Amino acid sequence: MTKNLSKYKLKKISSEKDIPSNLLNTPVSELLNYHNLSKSFQEYAKAQIAIVMCMDNRKQLHIPNKFAFILRTAGARITGSEFKLSFAIGFANIKHVVLICHDNCGMVNLTQKKEIVVKGLVENAGWTKEQAENHFDSFAPFFEIEDEVDFVVSESHRLKEKYPKVSFVPMAYKVEDGLLYLIEP
Repeated sequence: MTKNLSKYKLKKISSEKDIPSNLLNTPVSELLNYHNLSKSFQEYAKAQIAIVMCMDNRKQLHIPNKFAFILRTAGARITGSEFKLSFAIGFANIKHVVLICHDNCGMVNLTQKKEIVVKGLVENAGWTKEQAENHFDSFAPFFEIEDEVDFVVSESHRLKEKYPKVSFVPMAYKVEDGLLYLIEP
């Protein structure tokens, strides 16, 4: 995570005792048990939870089939894609949503990566430099994140206002150890 900017701390889940009582016996605790504590998989007929997480390829969750709807987008930003979440909540009766950020997210300080992205679009997509720069300049301000943890906490608050009967839990994934952490003030 971005060093020393966030006002939140990460709580490591190393045993079931580390899971707060308000999350016990929920799909959120099941997620933590599966991913961090290597609980044996149960079989599911339908999704129990929705997970919103970054599209970064360094993150892979250890969960059973059919356990979760997973929405992946740059920086775990779901703005503009809320209907996908609405579908899971409305159609599949999802009542628990986890938003997962991760350390070293490419969306942090995105504007500083403009030259690399533009060059890659020219070389890999066949765009002109002008097309690539215009594209980057149009979208980077929307997707840029200052701090991963602060962003995912604020996104969970924003979504809670939109879906007041749904539980939203922000978490962080550390690429170095592959574990999920709860985010606490």
